Amino acid sequence: MNDKGSNIKSKLPSRHVSVGPKSAPHRSMYYAMGLTEEEIYQPFIGVATTWNESAPCNITLGRQAQAVKIGVKEKNGTPREFTTITVTDGIAMGHEAMKASLVSREVIADSVELSVRGHCYDGIVGLAGCDKSLPGLMMAMVRLNIPSVFIYGGSILPGHHKGKDLTIIDVFEAVGKHAQGSIDDKELKTIEQVACPSAGSCGGQFTANTMACISEALGLALTNSAMTPATYKERDNYGVESGKAVMHLIEKNIRPRDIVTIESLRNAAVVVAATGGSTNAALHLPAIAHEAGIKFTLKDVVEIYKSTPYIGDMSPGGKYVAKDLYEVGGVPTVIKSLIDGGYINGDCMTVTGKTIGENHKDIIFPKNQDVVYQCDKPISEHSSVVGLWGNLAEDGSISKIAGLKNLTFKGKAKCFDCEEDALTAVLKNEIIAGDAVIIRYEGPKGGPGMREMLSTTGAIYGQGLGETVALITDGRFSGGTRGFCIGHVGPEAAVGGMIGLLKDGDEIIIDAIKGEINVALSDEEIQKRKKEWKPRKTNHNSGSIWKYAQTVGPAFEGAVTQPGASKETHTYADI
Repeated sequence: MNDKGSNIKSKLPSRHVSVGPKSAPHRSMYYAMGLTEEEIYQPFIGVATTWNESAPCNITLGRQAQAVKIGVKEKNGTPREFTTITVTDGIAMGHEAMKASLVSREVIADSVELSVRGHCYDGIVGLAGCDKSLPGLMMAMVRLNIPSVFIYGGSILPGHHKGKDLTIIDVFEAVGKHAQGSIDDKELKTIEQVACPSAGSCGGQFTANTMACISEALGLALTNSAMTPATYKERDNYGVESGKAVMHLIEKNIRPRDIVTIESLRNAAVVVAATGGSTNAALHLPAIAHEAGIKFTLKDVVEIYKSTPYIGDMSPGGKYVAKDLYEVGGVPTVIKSLIDGGYINGDCMTVTGKTIGENHKDIIFPKNQDVVYQCDKPISEHSSVVGLWGNLAEDGSISKIAGLKNLTFKGKAKCFDCEEDALTAVLKNEIIAGDAVIIRYEGPKGGPGMREMLSTTGAIYGQGLGETVALITDGRFSGGTRGFCIGHVGPEAAVGGMIGLLKDGDEIIIDAIKGEINVALSDEEIQKRKKEWKPRKTNHNSGSIWKYAQTVGPAFEGAVTQPGASKETHTYADI
């Protein structure tokens, strides 16, 4: 029997299921799905999407996947489409469902890994919409280390009300205004009905759009593919080109770990800082780095933030949404400014087969616009995201300060052991200026799941307390959060961290300029409280959330659940 395909597949994983007499049963199953002999002997490309009907973020991904398959076929590859889950933060927010959000990042990465391993695919094109699906897919690509291209599903269009653009954040803040009595039922209903007018991910520089920018800055996505709105047919063109690109990567044997390096991770952190991106990037970048065996922690991320100018006037701290950035040239406009300013390493490889510098050498920075500034005339000399350390956060914490007038705070702790209790207090107007709202036992292990606090922060901001109240948590914040909010506090309460030892009335002192967060207690008092502290049980004692809690690591290392590339003896790509 002639071993067709043995030359082209001699080093590709799919040879195990398509070449030689032993693969006759496997080929039989491909014939059952309508593949031709020629298609069976071509490289197999997994087209992985998070398509579902859970939220607007995902509903265009099925269409975009078909465009990817066209590009793969044009370059003599055989696409095999499959889907995985998402948990949509906008719907999960503010209640028990949010415990599933960060867990879903690991499930997405694990499920893509298992599907690719189980079917011996040679490459991946991954399409994602909601917040955790973007890092989840990128983590899987780096873990498997087969040629891969990432595509963002695209942003939602902005809503409009009373002459102003709206995003989902306006709806969360409207809930606070409604509780305060500054808007009535009719106004709240009007806002909720017009804020999200199309398919696509949340429109500001929240987590999804931040991670989309990262995909280009890391080099895992095609240049200028990120900011095109989800409903625009132009997205299909990027799908076709991404399908072609993965075949080129297979030909040249360019793998994700050739692209995701310490230098490209630094580039990505620079782009986050420059655009006022989500604090969640400091959780997801370390997790992606972990898959490549690179140590890149919260401290590394915020050190880069410190020396990066803030040049993208993006919501929630600024004026503009993703569609506005798209209209002035997209992420390449940001990267071009940063390259010209000397903040980006232009030598990093990308999925185009060229360096990021080569990809942007012909980009002309657009004038007569104020969405993106040049680095010599930034909005601010410093990043809009800062790290804070001190006796309240020995492992660090993070805060987005974009739009804040006051960068220091001193106030009295009001402690809550879950978000629901804090939100109830806010909606009952029990939080006043000068309060330090402490929400604890919401970390990766203690939550479990490290919930986001957008419902609470949105309500606080909607009540006009965003500048006068601090919210401090071992959980997370939405990329849409604004106000004086400090998240990722570590060690978390569940492992005996200081945040779990606080009592009502303790004086909390924050200095975002110096990067400090402390509680005014003596060392003797802290040691006394540590001895008195007892671990707190959760209500999740079975199922996937329990399993996550048994393996998850600290937030400053990315809240990862497995050893990563540093413990590998081989990669899937070399089976």
